[in-house]
Amino acid sequence: MPITQQRRLGAGGPDVSAIGLGFMSFIRSADADEERTATALVSEAIDQGVTLFDTADVYGPEFSEILLGRALRGRRDSVTLATKFANALDRDTNPDARPLDGRPDYVRSAIEGSLRRLGVDHVDLYYQHRVDPQVPIEDTVGALKELVEAGKIRYIGLSEPGAQTLRRAHAVHPITAIQNEWSVFTRDIETEILTVARELGVGVVPYSPLGRGWLTGAITSPEDVGVRRGRHPRFAAEVFDTNRQLADEVGSLAHELGVRPGQVALAWVLARGNDVVPIPGTRHIEFLRENVAAVDVVLDETHLARLDTIAHKVSGHRSIRPEHLGVEAPLAGATPAS
Repeated sequence: MPITQQRRLGAGGPDVSAIGLGFMSFIRSADADEERTATALVSEAIDQGVTLFDTADVYGPEFSEILLGRALRGRRDSVTLATKFANALDRDTNPDARPLDGRPDYVRSAIEGSLRRLGVDHVDLYYQHRVDPQVPIEDTVGALKELVEAGKIRYIGLSEPGAQTLRRAHAVHPITAIQNEWSVFTRDIETEILTVARELGVGVVPYSPLGRGWLTGAITSPEDVGVRRGRHPRFAAEVFDTNRQLADEVGSLAHELGVRPGQVALAWVLARGNDVVPIPGTRHIEFLRENVAAVDVVLDETHLARLDTIAHKVSGHRSIRPEHLGVEAPLAGATPAS
């Protein structure tokens, strides 16, 4: 059945479907075959009641935005469209490009590129993909505030900010949502940033709520890992068996409930609060339908208690670049923005 449950992002943000769709899987090209796949998926997602669609300029790069924009033609006004900036797209051709760029001039140029690729005149939710450790957050959010005033974006978001950076950003302009990794396998967000977000009335959009595939039940042998092994430490050979056994615990509970493991994983995230809207990604309509159906999976306190112990046993860091997570932006004048 289509999603009917709506959740509000942030104190004054948009009402969206309880589960959104992450578009990171569309990074291969923007050719005709990919466009057909993307368009069919988006059409089915909308038919299933999904209203939050999330992409980023760096996915591809650029292909994801292009394909999502094409897929939403004629249906743009019925959805909440989110994209992200901050990862320089021209590093191969520009020797002066920075890995992360939060300078106001870059913010203004990045939105123009995203609007062009998406084929829209505004973005509903615009995230800083990662905090630039060389630029005061006040400068970056100040530029984003200008974009709100110009009508090019409606709401501002931050992905993986530090807690104090979120406070400082929110003081410049209300932050509607933070986008952090959060799943049965990954609970870093609960240490500090979640408390601050809820204090400020900031919504939470968990990415990788399926543990980058671990929690779907599809990964049973090292051969199933593919490119993840080189990109994500939790798939390394030396920790594979440990993490597979933990994923199997989710699968066991799913078997007892008569549902899919990924649905249990999504139900756990949804149970974290009504301010939480996960954005699982997929290329496949069958998995999209499976994810949407997770809103009807009910976990009682016993089920939640079983799952709550898992994250403490997971081996390997969640990211190959931990230095980009939870960064606290410098204070104005402390570090020059070059």
